[in-house]
Amino acid sequence: MPRIVDIARLSGVSTATVDRVLNNRPGVRAATVQRVLKAATELDYRPEADLHAALAPKPMRLTFLLPGGDNRFLNRLGEMIRASDARLAPLGVKAQVEFIKSFNPELLARSLSQQGRKADGIAFMALEHPAVREAVDALAERNVPTVTLISDILNCRRAGYVGLDNRAAGRTAGYLIARFLGQGTGRGPAKVAMVAGSLSYRAHEDREMGFLHHLNENAPAVEVVGLREGHDDDGKTYRQTRMLLGLHPDLAAVYNIGGGAEGVARALKETRREREIVFVGHGLTPETRALLIDGTLDAVITQDPRHTLTACVSVFANLRAGRPPMQGVESPRSEVIFRENLPPGVLPDA
Repeated sequence: MPRIVDIARLSGVSTATVDRVLNNRPGVRAATVQRVLKAATELDYRPEADLHAALAPKPMRLTFLLPGGDNRFLNRLGEMIRASDARLAPLGVKAQVEFIKSFNPELLARSLSQQGRKADGIAFMALEHPAVREAVDALAERNVPTVTLISDILNCRRAGYVGLDNRAAGRTAGYLIARFLGQGTGRGPAKVAMVAGSLSYRAHEDREMGFLHHLNENAPAVEVVGLREGHDDDGKTYRQTRMLLGLHPDLAAVYNIGGGAEGVARALKETRREREIVFVGHGLTPETRALLIDGTLDAVITQDPRHTLTACVSVFANLRAGRPPMQGVESPRSEVIFRENLPPGVLPDA
């Protein structure tokens, strides 16, 4: 019968190292583990099936950090992640989701550091802030890759971004509102207001810039009269919309850049202007679906949350295999939903 000393001699390591490997104890480099197990196989020290199981990589532990609150699209994405075990198990992935307080960069930075102690990779919706960049770079130093989803952050060592081209999404909103208002057909000036979640999200800032650029280039008669932040909160968004309606009785359109669509709709309905004011927003959810059906919301720019999850997992799988992070990962595509082309159901099931 082969002995540990025989495996040590064949693999070129100490007997102590062989003992650690065969008993699944930590502290041995992956390449050394494979060399020891290969030697044990050649010497018939353990059944081959057991050795193959030992060589198989452990499930990759991924954590998704999402902002908590009223954003129904993000909440739905979180539900999909929590229900993804059966889908991800064959891929060797185990995912969990953590919701943290929105719009708090210091808390996000701390959460990144904490999750990095137990996760093999972290996907998160980024806030533009030096503390967040510092946390991402510190995780990269510890070989814990990060992927930004929905909203990106630049000038740091994140591994990749999974999300829309938000500048293009903002231009699409500008195009839709200009067309709804009849710009280019000889109609007079019109006033438009914007409500963002927070411009701390690059996604919202890029949507704003794309929206403004399209109007400046193609609908100069449209006057943008205000940009308010509603923090993706229905109550705050409602109050901001009511204020805008009071300041501008002739308001013609509202572009809701982030969440809180129900707050905008409530303000329009209370003032009985839901049939007069053009309303365009983001994210198809049960709530925005109902607003499309009753005619309060004119169009929703959305993306498939299932693709977001799958693309994030693909990025981390590439990194684990030593491939370029974005190799073979398709960029998500935006879709414009009207009442007339509503898909069955609301969002894809996990």
